[in-house]
Amino acid sequence: MARKDWLTGKGPLSGNSRSHALNATRKKWNLNLQKVKVTDDSGKTYTIKVSARTLRTLKKEERANA
Repeated sequence: MARKDWLTGKGPLSGNSRSHALNATRKKWNLNLQKVKVTDDSGKTYTIKVSARTLRTLKKEERANA
């Protein structure tokens, strides 16, 4: 499961990079994956890969629940 967000399932995007002359070359936009340790309700700790956007959301929810 390379280059995929573990929680949201989002993967890399692909498309064309366009030059000034409108030449098209294939381009790939990878996620900004971060390793993070998450503890579930039973107290078990997991190391998962999530995108930076998902990590922000996790921290936001953590502040709201605290």
